[in-house]
Amino acid sequence: MFFLQAAIALFSVGFVAAAPAVEKRAAITDVDILNYALTLEHLEDTFYRQGLANFTQDDFAKAGYDATFYGNVQKLSIDEGTHVSFLTSALKAAGATPVSACSYSFGVTDVASFLATASILEGVGVSAYLGAAADIMSKTYLTAAGSILTVEARHSSYLRANLKEAPFPQPFDAPLTLDEVYSLASGFIKSCPSSNPSLPIKSFPKLQLAPATAVPVAPGTTVTLLTPGYTLKADKGAQIYAAFIAVTGPTFVPARHVNGGFSVTLPKGFAGQTYVVLTTCNESVSDDTIAAGPAILEAELAKVYNLIVVSGIDINSVVSHVNPFFS
Repeated sequence: MFFLQAAIALFSVGFVAAAPAVEKRAAITDVDILNYALTLEHLEDTFYRQGLANFTQDDFAKAGYDATFYGNVQKLSIDEGTHVSFLTSALKAAGATPVSACSYSFGVTDVASFLATASILEGVGVSAYLGAAADIMSKTYLTAAGSILTVEARHSSYLRANLKEAPFPQPFDAPLTLDEVYSLASGFIKSCPSSNPSLPIKSFPKLQLAPATAVPVAPGTTVTLLTPGYTLKADKGAQIYAAFIAVTGPTFVPARHVNGGFSVTLPKGFAGQTYVVLTTCNESVSDDTIAAGPAILEAELAKVYNLIVVSGIDINSVVSHVNPFFS
């Protein structure tokens, strides 16, 4: 899991000072969301094109991946390029200016780190579209975004399975807000064209899982979340919490200050690619209450017992076995 650890760390190494100009506005429009989605698709498209230019089919074979897998990664790249073209056309049809691709630094050095980063990017993409869905006013755009989301989810599952990770570790994916996603994506952005329209998004202070953390992380394990380059302090008498994000609502655990960051314990109910933010509020998570993050960690999949399915079995007993996250 070394390369997964390294890929997770890449999402915490920021180029925030060089990231595109951002403008926090009171309202967000469908055009804003389309350009936000295009910003992410440009990043993914460039990532795959650069990776496939740097690593040949022979490089994949030496890393243990066959020609079929290599061809499917090429198909992933084509999909992301198609998403870019589709969103660009949609914005032009709406009379809006589409954002252009930025300059990026992905930090991958070999096939293993390329695939580990690709897997995390696809997972973030799923959470990005899921989180933006509630803000899309046009049913036409919402359907289009949904059709991209399902493809991103298949990409994620395919990569996770080939990396020997659970392809669908949870019954629900976690939605992320525009600001949360941009905070993760901005770490790869070096600079953007000055002609790009400004976006109503902002980047939170970085939060990083300590690089030495063994992954996947089992529930009940205490880990360190680093605040690189800054110190986060709560007002006198206030408690800082780690909020683990889920569609059913965040789970809050106390965050204990340690050298360079905070010590937190992974709660039950999380598996696979998991997001956590720091906040002083333990009732809800919003862009107004987040103090830092998100950080990404890979949570260990709970054990699923072998089932013998027989005629007349109580479906509730099956759910209780295969869905341990609600116990």
